[in-house]
Amino acid sequence: MAVFRPFRAIRPTPALAASIAALPYDTMSSAEARVRVQGNPYSFLHIDKAEVDLPEGVDLYDGQVYATAAGNLQRLVAEHAFRQDAAPQFYLYRQTWRGRSQLGLVGCASIDDYKNNSIKKHELTHPEKETDRINHVTACNANTGPIFLMYRDSVGVAAVLEAWRAAHGSEVAFTAGGVLQEIWPIDDPALAQRLEQAFAAVPALYIADGHHRCASAARVGFAKRAAFPAYTGDEEFNFFLAVAFPEDQLTILDYNRVVRDLNGMTAEALLSRVSDLFSVELYAPAGQPYHPEAGHYFGMLLGGNWYRLRARRGSFDEGDPIARLDVEILQKNLLAPILGVQDPRRDHRIEFVGGIRGLEELERRCREDMQLAFAMFPTTTAELMDIADSGNIMPPKSTWFEPKLLSGLFVHDLG
Repeated sequence: MAVFRPFRAIRPTPALAASIAALPYDTMSSAEARVRVQGNPYSFLHIDKAEVDLPEGVDLYDGQVYATAAGNLQRLVAEHAFRQDAAPQFYLYRQTWRGRSQLGLVGCASIDDYKNNSIKKHELTHPEKETDRINHVTACNANTGPIFLMYRDSVGVAAVLEAWRAAHGSEVAFTAGGVLQEIWPIDDPALAQRLEQAFAAVPALYIADGHHRCASAARVGFAKRAAFPAYTGDEEFNFFLAVAFPEDQLTILDYNRVVRDLNGMTAEALLSRVSDLFSVELYAPAGQPYHPEAGHYFGMLLGGNWYRLRARRGSFDEGDPIARLDVEILQKNLLAPILGVQDPRRDHRIEFVGGIRGLEELERRCREDMQLAFAMFPTTTAELMDIADSGNIMPPKSTWFEPKLLSGLFVHDLG
């Protein structure tokens, strides 16, 4: 069972929501963030990437960065750019992009569910990144960025949420980055109770995006428990900010690869090696990029030509939820043995390109600084959940969820 409960959100006033909302802190560099905040004192990047208000070159993990973040949050609250709701409630957050909508429920998940694996993970986290967010959350005494969760909707939550949405006008609506962002407060205590009970029947929640934020939020909560041993379990620090979506509404894009060289081989020798474990054919029409139409198909851009690859049967274990992932097939059968990319996390010869940039970006990179590119079929939510259910970890750069949840629309005060 999963705990998911309402809370008293600190939210932007509707008139300022579009100015405050920002992409997550980890989707941009400090230099990009400095450009984005120009002329906008309300941008949430002043909180989530507070180094933008300090001299360039400041250590991103310096204590003054976290102190500045806390001060900026307090300033926006004092200026009434933010307000805190009087009573705990849930909120609907809908994003519409490219003709598809995903309708999430904004609430708070439990640090105990994270610890006991009722909230399931599929990625490794890095200690230094966890420490950064721990320091940030501790300084602000708040969860400033929502965790992107998903669930199998076996209890009909999505239909209940859609009925509420259809019967009420949105309080906030604006477009950012081509995505329509809409918010509805659910100010019905009876419905909130029904939703809590419904989530109690959901076997598990799955982290779609935000593993570092989630791990950090849980660690802050347990640290506060240690500092307040008389805690009851109902205090806000026992919970963290999240948005939960039914998995069938979510969109995972391809996460493509570009490689700097051919590992000392000629193009002909590479094609010969690849054909051992993949069927290889020149893609027609010539000059058009090939986007894989199904799992176990891959597009390969080499020497200005696109090739259509298909993993040969027997070249991977179809019964293993990790081995049958396309990203793992490509890594184990081509990138490592043929191109010598043994550790894609650290090898500087390989880079990763989110599908949001399109296959044209792969072509551009191969014209400029790379010799080889691979277009992937997107990982599915079912594959992700199967791996999380098995207790395993997905290979690096397996999923690219789009659209991203914006930060700044909801802040969870830890009390």
